[in-house]
Amino acid sequence: MLLQQVVNGVMLGSTYALIAIGYTLVFGVLHLVHLAHGEVFMIGAFIGLYVVLWTGGGVVPALVGALLGTALLGVLIELVAFRPIRARGGHFLAPMISTIGVGIVLQEVATRLFGSELVGFPHRLEPVTFRLGPLTVTSLQLLILGVALALMIALHVFVARTRLGMAMRATAENLLTARLLGINTTRIILLTFAIASALGGAAGVLVGLSFNAISPFMGIDMGVKGLAIMLIGGLGNIHGAMLGGMALGVIEVLSVAYLASSYRDAFAFAMMIAILLLRPQGLFGSAEAVESRV
Repeated sequence: MLLQQVVNGVMLGSTYALIAIGYTLVFGVLHLVHLAHGEVFMIGAFIGLYVVLWTGGGVVPALVGALLGTALLGVLIELVAFRPIRARGGHFLAPMISTIGVGIVLQEVATRLFGSELVGFPHRLEPVTFRLGPLTVTSLQLLILGVALALMIALHVFVARTRLGMAMRATAENLLTARLLGINTTRIILLTFAIASALGGAAGVLVGLSFNAISPFMGIDMGVKGLAIMLIGGLGNIHGAMLGGMALGVIEVLSVAYLASSYRDAFAFAMMIAILLLRPQGLFGSAEAVESRV
């Protein structure tokens, strides 16, 4: 039934939103696309898996391990792939190209360490099914939606209400002006990468639990979808990324339920193209923001 598919789509879209928010945070502050973010998502999934295998714990330790591990990875990527190139004042494409290299390195390292075959979480984490009237949901779906919403709310509160969050918004508005106002923009950029990567790592665990299939190549598709959602929601718009992720999840699930699974990605990118043709700034972006970044 339609309502069931919409619920399934919202739960899937919540994980997409976490990935897209990572892209949006980095783009909002640096006006650059972090093209290794999909591989950070993949590393987060493997960190969560091995935390469960080594400690015998459940979902919470997996999420905590993924959040911390990928936050550190994000800091390392900023220090190695972004900061030195920005300091030299090279072409604006250079940092993005360097992250392509970082993504390939992460993928190859993961293949060497974990193998190229699909692996899944232990059977003890299998979900329990609940019936809520006409709807059927699992404990895993509720967990995924709850964790994703909690992380998005926490990010909103952090950005809107804290001093560091306000400093992040000021840096995103104008890097030079923020620096003149006494904001340590270097620290803010580092913090942005840590938060963006941590959200991607958490999404990796949630997607790994949802599909119970993890591989070193899972970041490619998810990374591209995260980029699409960022464009759909509006460049640099966190709330647009949240709602865009939900919308994409619903459209994907409906296309699989009522058409065929082979159309799933086609509909996602057809929606992106249509929105960019009709509203180039995205659903929640502003035309002024687009013009200022051209």
